Amino acid sequence: MVASGLSVLFCGINPGLMTAATGHHFARPGNRFWPVLHLSGFTPRRLRPDEQEELLTYGLGITNVVARPTARADELSPEEYREGGRLLVEKVERLAPRWLAVVGVTAYRTAFGEPKAVIGPQDRTIGSTRIWALPNPSGLNAHWTTATMAEEFARLRKAAEAS
Repeated sequence: MVASGLSVLFCGINPGLMTAATGHHFARPGNRFWPVLHLSGFTPRRLRPDEQEELLTYGLGITNVVARPTARADELSPEEYREGGRLLVEKVERLAPRWLAVVGVTAYRTAFGEPKAVIGPQDRTIGSTRIWALPNPSGLNAHWTTATMAEEFARLRKAAEAS
C-alpha cells in the first residue's frame, strides 16, 4: 500500500501470519500499530487493518522490509534483512516519500548495516528521504507501552509536518 510522494512511508519488519492471511498490515489483534498511529495524531480516528487504504488520504503508506511471512520476526535471517533493505532502498528511491519510518529498530540496524542505530531520526538518507527508526508495535515488544510508542510516533509526525 504505497504511492509516490507520501509524507511518511511506514515500513514493518515482515508480514505476520495474520497479515499474510488477510492481506492487511499489522492485522494481529495484539499489534499496537493502529492504536498508536491514532494516538500519535497521524489519523483522526483509530483505523482497522482492513481500512489500511484510507492511509493514502493522509499521505501515509505501509510496506515491509522482508516480504516473507513468519510467525515471529526472529525467524528471518540476516541475509533476508539485508536483501530486504536493498529492495526497500530501490522502492524509496522510486516513490520518494519525505520520511521512511522503519517500525523496529533491530530491523533497521540489520537491513541497513547500522548496528548502533537508536530509536529516532537517523543520519542516513535515501535520496531526499529522511529515515526514522520507530519501536516495534508488536505485542511481544514489552519495552514500550502504547503511550510511550505514541509519543515517539508523534515526534515523527511533528517532524513530517515541519518538513
